[in-house]
Amino acid sequence: AIQCLGGNGYVNEYPTGRLLRDAKLFEIGAGTSEIRRMIIGRELFKE
Repeated sequence: AIQCLGGNGYVNEYPTGRLLRDAKLFEIGAGTSEIRRMIIGRELFKE
């Protein structure tokens, strides 16, 4: 969004700004992708 829209990617007037903020909040709330991979791996290979 930022590469395509520049500063407008952050602005509330565009839906991409909200989507970008939501994606960042999801990463904070759900943990980094490395942590999610570890959790998924544990669940898949659980005996």
